[in-house]
Amino acid sequence: MDMEQEELQFLGLFGIYKETFKLIFKLRKILTQLTLTLILPLSFIYLAQERVSELLFWKIRFNEFLLHEAPPGTLKHDRLSDLVTKEWAEYALLKLAYFALVLVFSLLSTSAVVYTVACAFAGRDATFRTVMRVVPRVWRRLMVTFLCAFFAFFLYNVGFFVTLFVWSVTISDSVAGDVVLIVFLILYAAVFVYLTVIWQLASVVTVLEDSSGIAAMVKGKRLMQGKMMVAAAIFLKLNVLIFFLNIFFKIFVVYRSFRVGLARSLGFGVLFLVVLLVTILFTLVVQTVLYLVCKSYHHENIDKSALSDHLGVYLGDYVPLMAKNVQMEDLDHV
Repeated sequence: MDMEQEELQFLGLFGIYKETFKLIFKLRKILTQLTLTLILPLSFIYLAQERVSELLFWKIRFNEFLLHEAPPGTLKHDRLSDLVTKEWAEYALLKLAYFALVLVFSLLSTSAVVYTVACAFAGRDATFRTVMRVVPRVWRRLMVTFLCAFFAFFLYNVGFFVTLFVWSVTISDSVAGDVVLIVFLILYAAVFVYLTVIWQLASVVTVLEDSSGIAAMVKGKRLMQGKMMVAAAIFLKLNVLIFFLNIFFKIFVVYRSFRVGLARSLGFGVLFLVVLLVTILFTLVVQTVLYLVCKSYHHENIDKSALSDHLGVYLGDYVPLMAKNVQMEDLDHV
């Protein structure tokens, strides 16, 4: 990045976007290689499972309809019952495999892109081969942070559904109950965005600092203070884009509505795939830029030499540093 570290704190939404585009252009060669190797499979898996899942789901629903029409106790009913049970098992295994693959490629992509951007910031050379050597080691640390974030989201959603159940059996039939539900859903969405932003920053902290898991989540929460609105705006814009991309993909590719032919459907599929992988790449780079902006906002100067040493630990080039050596000194004392 061309800006001085102390100037990063003043970047707003569009300033962060500008720096992100600069980094992507500057690192276009290695980021293209990483995109084709890691982000392209991730994007393809995400879109392909939509198509396959829909086909299998409606096939199951059709067989369930036939099962309902078949007289109980007949050979046809028994065969259809076994078939539906088998298909639901296949559907569950498909979803399980999908989530496992998406998790693996998501963590690998995050590891690779954050490490690459950090190397550029620290003035450290990073080749495609070097990054791919580092990724498995960073991936293990990111998995710990992911599991902590997953547990936090799990508890949060359990609390949400418990509260929703209490609402349904108490005041759901009243006007006041409707108002309470609307307020509750708004608060739920706000906290969900809050936790997601913390998780995104914690992922960068895991790669660039000597923290992972709960410690990284706590550090991400602290870094986000003062930049929450900017971080939330970035998160919402990118996820709204992915949401509508998913909607249009289902319309033009999965369901082939508006009499879209096979050729056009394939064309739309390729277009959506390209847009999705570019969006994912941009998201990963902007997460790293946001981390640097938050560090600057809290007057924590990033020692590029110490950061370079920390990144070298993943390659075994340096003796692992203590967290206080990797952590950034307060700019007020520089």
